[in-house]
This record gives sequence, structure tokens and C-alpha cells, in this order.
Amino acid sequence: MRSNKYTSTTCNPGRILRPIIAILLLTTLLPAQSGLPALSDKPLPPVAKLLIDFIKINTSNPPGNEDQIGQFLAPIFKQAGFEVDIIQTPQKGKSHFIARLRGNGTKKPILLAGHADVVGVEREKWSVDPFAGVIKDGYVIGRGAIDVKGGLAVFAQAVLDIAAKKIPLDRDIILLSEADEEGGLYNTGWLAERHWEKIDCEFSLNEGGWIVKEDNSNKVRYVSISTADKSSLNIVIRAKGTSTHSSMPLADNAIFRLSRALAKVGAYDTKPKLNDSTKKFFLTLGEVSEEPLKTHFKNLVLSGDPEKVKAADKAISQNVLLHSIMRNTIAPVFLNAGFRGNVIPGSAEATINFRTIPGTTVGELIDELQTVINDPMVEVLSAPMRLSAAPMTPEQEKAMEAAAARRAAPIPESPLTTELYQALARHAKLTYPEALVTPYLFQAGTDAYAWRSRGVPVYGIYPYPITAEDLTRMHGNDERVPIDSLVSGLKMITNLLLDVAGHQPLPK
Repeated sequence: MRSNKYTSTTCNPGRILRPIIAILLLTTLLPAQSGLPALSDKPLPPVAKLLIDFIKINTSNPPGNEDQIGQFLAPIFKQAGFEVDIIQTPQKGKSHFIARLRGNGTKKPILLAGHADVVGVEREKWSVDPFAGVIKDGYVIGRGAIDVKGGLAVFAQAVLDIAAKKIPLDRDIILLSEADEEGGLYNTGWLAERHWEKIDCEFSLNEGGWIVKEDNSNKVRYVSISTADKSSLNIVIRAKGTSTHSSMPLADNAIFRLSRALAKVGAYDTKPKLNDSTKKFFLTLGEVSEEPLKTHFKNLVLSGDPEKVKAADKAISQNVLLHSIMRNTIAPVFLNAGFRGNVIPGSAEATINFRTIPGTTVGELIDELQTVINDPMVEVLSAPMRLSAAPMTPEQEKAMEAAAARRAAPIPESPLTTELYQALARHAKLTYPEALVTPYLFQAGTDAYAWRSRGVPVYGIYPYPITAEDLTRMHGNDERVPIDSLVSGLKMITNLLLDVAGHQPLPK
């Protein structure tokens, strides 16, 4: 076990804005670096301190209580010269924090967004307190370290550093700390409908793509920048039978019928469905992979031979992330059957959550499942999105319906030709010269639709290199992010902002 390279200190929110210590002093162009920085025996960097402060504020959703993050950030950003708004939602304790650093207005703003809420934890399965922001073995450990308080800390520290240097800007830089992530009632879709003028921009950075490094070294293999997200939709499988006394079971038992239907769905896998970003991503992976994967990636994208495509799919799908990226995925999330211990129910249903490739319709999925199940006593129906099995209030149902309506229209993929994408790709390469840079279809959903649906390009990046093992901890136990990675990611994002928003663009 490696010793901790960093000195653990108690985080004091009032000290976040003290003069930027020498480790992160900005010049007109922060130095590019190969791999990750070596910071042995250095004080804990401000970006790591900020992440620790975020982790210590428990924003597990439900209920979220994201307002705590906004109240923590407001005095810091006001002191730094930002215009600050806290947008309250109808739910007590849930708000959006917006900080704007003014430029001269000759160009439209750039926006950096990250959700303040996190998923819950199984405390007994963590080796440390998940809300203490523990420093161990060069990592910050805590819920949200990767998803996405780490990203929010990098974004926030970058704009604070730029403000501290009083660098002239052509664009406003907007930082948004959001409530309710992508699936909640009062998320960015709600915010955009009511306060669009506060978050309108030319383009935006959000969570999404990965900076992946090798498990046993600091070498970064690739940087993926997400240009589109998979969508989330629910379908209900409902089996019908005869309701009767449990002492006299009949052959058409609804629960057994549902079980047989689910067994068929569980044994079924959807076919690969590659969009342009996924094709580019897989071809890039082929360049950094050893045989036989190198050939499999090429065959999956370029070969017209069904047998080669099938073999490639089988090999690549051993990786659960890659399996998810290239197809519509199927996951049962809720079961509902029965109401008394002595009654066989007349129906039983399961809710299936699909994460879909852009362009997929709910009608296609219903037809696909009906074909797989092939039982006239089983219905396949579209269902509203739900984050919990608990009953919703009428207000919540109405808000959820509105959120679903917002997502119903096709959402365009963000183009690779914008100034922001080109600059992000360039600074990713400058920061990690050995890495390949590629567009990417994010395997889950984000709140980027609030902008993409209005024609505003959004690009996703978790701005810190992590290993595949680190990635497995996301939403899991002992979630963590390397401190070195936070520092290198901060330099990449700061240089990007100076390049895109600064009055004097950085030299190409």
C-alpha cells in the first residue's frame, strides 16, 4: 500500500479564496504536461480541498438538499467578483446555484454545469465515512468524488482561479451547480423553462466522457468527449391471469406468467446499433488495444461480414461499459404483484428501464419485447419515468409528465466543429500527449438535454484521469478520485477556458 503523498488538512471554506498557492499559479498558458503531475510532499491543492468540502455536504437524493452547496458557494463567488443567483424550486432545500463572471460581451457565454446531488450509500459497505472527504493513498474518497462533485470542484476552481488573476474575457463564464440531476422533477429542464436567460450560452461543458488511464501507470490511454447521451425510458410488462384464492391455484397464474416473460427478456440481448460517435470511439479504442481486440473493434465498425460482426460483438461485450454503449440496454427496476397473502393476483407487472441509442422510439422497443415474449396474455406498454417505487403526489406526477414531454423530441448530437469541442480536444492532447482523443456517446443520461434540445451544443467530460477500477466505484462503495488527476484536469479546463473565453486566445 502506498503512503499518502499529501498532507491531510482540515478544510475551511473561508480559506478557499486565499491567494492561489504556488502549485496552481496561472500564467497566460499553463504548462502542458505528459501524464499526471508528481506532487510529493506538497500541500493539499485547493481543488482537492474544495472537493472535500463538497463531499462533506451530504446531498444524497432523495431529498437532495442541494441548496446547501449553493449557500456554501455563494459568499465565495461573491467575494471573487461573480454575480450570484440562487434559484429556489418548489421543494424546500432544493435550489440551483448560478455564478457569472462577466466578460466584455463580444461573444456569447460559455457555461460549466454539474449536479450537486449524489446517489445514496450503503454505509456498512464503505471502509471510510462516505461523507467525510477522507484522503488516503493519494485519493479523495467519498460519495460524489467521481459523479460529479469532483467535476464540479474542477469547474469551480478553474473559474475562481481565472477571476483571481483578473484575466480579461470576451465571454461571460457561467458556473451552474444543479439540483435533481437528469431525472428529477426540478432539474435543468425545469430551470431552463423558467430562467433560460440566466443559463443561455453558446456552448456548455457537462459530465460525460472519460479520461482513462492504465491501471498500473499514469499513462492516459484515451480522452473521450461525449457529444450525445443515451436516453432513458420505461416500459411495463404486464401479465394477466385469474384472481382466486391462494388455496386453489390455477394454471394461468399471473406471477408465474410474468416470470416466464422476464426469463425470456433476461436471455435476450439487443443488437449493436452504432452512431457516428460510437464508430469513431471504437476505432480509436482499436488503436490503443492489443490483438485480438484491435481487429474486433475494426470488424465491428467496418466489416460487413455478419460472422465477424457477431464475433466482435461477443468479444467487446465482455466489457460492460462497451456493451452498453453500442446497444439499447434492458434493466428490470420495479416489480409489482399481489396485495394479500391468501389471494392470487389477477395481474403482475415489471417495469423495465431502457437506455436507448439516439433515434430509438418507444414503439420499436415495445414491438421488440412483444416479439421476444410471444405471449398474448402479456402486455407491453409505455410507462412514465419513476425514480422510486413510492407513490407520487399529483404535483410530482404532473412534473414528471412535463419532464417526459421535454425529452420526447429528438435531441441533436453536438457537432465536432464548434470552437469549444476543438479547443477541448486540443487541450486534452496538450495535457495528456500520449492519449488519443475521440468523440463519444455517453452510456447513460445527463441533464444536457436542457441545452441540446434548444440547439446549444454540450460536451461531456469527467475532467480527471481514472482507471477502470476507479470507474467501478462510481455509484458504488469507496468512490474515489486521484488528487493528481484533479490537478491535471484543472489545468486542462483552465487552459480551455482561457482559450475559448479569454480576450487574448492562447497560442495554437
